[in-house]
Amino acid sequence: MSWQDEIDALRAREALAEAMGGPDKVARQHEFNKLTIRERIDAIADPASFHEIGKIAGNAEYDDDGNLTAFRPSNFVFGTADIDDRPVVLSGDDFTVRGGSADASIPGKRLQAEGLALELRLPHIRLVDGMGGGGSVKTIEMAGRTYIPELRGWDTVVRHLAVAPSVSLALGSVAGIGAARVATSHYSVIVKDSAQMMIAGPALVDWASLGDVSKEELGASRIHTRNGAIDDEAASEAEAFEAARRFLSYLPSSVDELPPVIPCDDDPNRRDEQLIDIVPKDPRKVYKMHDVLESVVDRNSFFEIGRKWGRSIITGLARFNGTPVAVFAENPRVYGGAWTADACRKLIRLIDLASTFHLPLIHLEDCPGFLIGKSSEEDATIRLGSQALAALGQSPVPYCCVVVRKAFGVAGGANHKPGSHHIRVAWPSGDWGSLPIEGGIEVAYKAELAESDDYDAHLSRIKERLNRLRSPLRSAEFFEIEEIIDPRDTRRILCQWTRLARRALTTEPARFWYRP
Repeated sequence: MSWQDEIDALRAREALAEAMGGPDKVARQHEFNKLTIRERIDAIADPASFHEIGKIAGNAEYDDDGNLTAFRPSNFVFGTADIDDRPVVLSGDDFTVRGGSADASIPGKRLQAEGLALELRLPHIRLVDGMGGGGSVKTIEMAGRTYIPELRGWDTVVRHLAVAPSVSLALGSVAGIGAARVATSHYSVIVKDSAQMMIAGPALVDWASLGDVSKEELGASRIHTRNGAIDDEAASEAEAFEAARRFLSYLPSSVDELPPVIPCDDDPNRRDEQLIDIVPKDPRKVYKMHDVLESVVDRNSFFEIGRKWGRSIITGLARFNGTPVAVFAENPRVYGGAWTADACRKLIRLIDLASTFHLPLIHLEDCPGFLIGKSSEEDATIRLGSQALAALGQSPVPYCCVVVRKAFGVAGGANHKPGSHHIRVAWPSGDWGSLPIEGGIEVAYKAELAESDDYDAHLSRIKERLNRLRSPLRSAEFFEIEEIIDPRDTRRILCQWTRLARRALTTEPARFWYRP
C-alpha cells in the first residue's frame, strides 16, 4: 500500500495554485508593468528560502464521483522566508485572482500570517496589491447576505508593531483595508506610476458626487509620499524590494534583540576637511545638511526615511563604525530648518521607531524654532511640536546632540532630552537663545531706539555689542554647553559615543505601543 496517489493529487493542486488566475490574468498583470505575487516573493526573498503555508487553500469544484473539476486558488499567499539570512514572514495579495478582494480568498490566511508573525516574533513584509482582503459588492450575492464591518484580527496587526518590524509595500491599486495595512507599518513604500493608494476607488467617489477622478488623481505616489501616509516612493518594484531589505538591515528581528552590528571598513577617526567651513558665517546663508550627514556617518550608510514630506527635518537610519542609529537633522534649505507640523509628525515616527527597536538617537541641530505665521497656527504646529518633544523625553534610548548652528525657541530646546544626562556638543558656529537676536532686538530695545537721534546707527551699535556676547565659547565657560568641538572631529566623537551608547542599550520593552 502506498500514499503516492494522494501525493500526486496534492502536487496537482499545488500546480493549479502556482498558475494563479491563469495565463490571461498573469499576462494582464505584466501589461501593467507589475510582477505576480510569486514573482515578487522570488525577487525579495533569499533564493529557495520561501516556505509557503496554505498553498492549496481555495475554491474547489467536484463532480458526482468526487473528482476535482475546477480549482481557483486563494488570492493571498504567505509563508516564512529568509531575507539576508534572517527569518521573516512574507505575505502578499494575488491580484490575478479577483483583483485581491475577499471574493476568492480565505480570510483565515491573512489572519494566520499576521498571527504567525506576532507569535514567532518575526518581521512581517506585506506585498499589498488590491483591496488586501476586503470585499466587494459582488460578495453580497456570493454570500447571500450583507455583513457588518468588523476589524477581526486588527488587534494582532497593531500588537505586532510593538514586537517586530513590519514593512508594507504598495505594489498596485490599493484601497480599503489594503490601504490600512500599508499605513499600519513601521515603514511603507509605494511604486511610482504602477501603484496608487485610496480609501475608496474612483467609482465610489463618483457615486458620492465627489467628482470624476482617476486612480492616479486619487492616490498617486506623489500625493501620499508628500502627506506622510506612505514613507517613500520607489521607481520600480525592484527598488521597493531593495528599500525594504535595507530598512530591515538596521533593525533587530524583534524587540528581544539589539540591532545588528556589521563590520565597518570606514575609519572611525576619519576627518573631513570640508566641515571646517561648510557652515557660512552669515546666519542668513544656507548649506547642505545632507552633506554633513553623509560626511559623519559610515560611508553610504545613511538611509533617509520620508524624503518628500516634512522636509524641514531630515530623518533616517545610519551606522557609526557598524552600529545602527536613528538620526535626525534640521534642513536649513527648507524653511531655514524650522519645525513644521508635518516635520514634527515625521520626527515622532522616527523617535518611536528608535524607542521600539533600541536604536541610539542622534540629532544634528540647526533649528531656528517652530515655523511661524498664520498657516503654522492653522496647522496646530505647537501641539504637534509638543508631541514631538514629549516623544523625545519618553524615549528610553541614549541620546546625543551636535549643535551645528542654530538652537532657538521651544523647538531649539531639542538639543536636550528632558530628564537625561547625555552628551551634547556644539560646533563653533553654534548660535542659540530664546529667539534670534536679529528678530528680537528692535522689540527689546524699542524705547532706547526711539530716543536715539540716528535709529539705524544706534541699532547697529546694539547689534555689535550683543554679537560680542553670542559666541558659544562664552556659553561653554558657564557650562551651558558641555563641549565645543572642531567640526572635523564630529565623526570620531559620534563613533565613540555610539560605542558607549550600545553598551547602555537594553531590550526592555518600551513603555508604550508603537503608533502607526
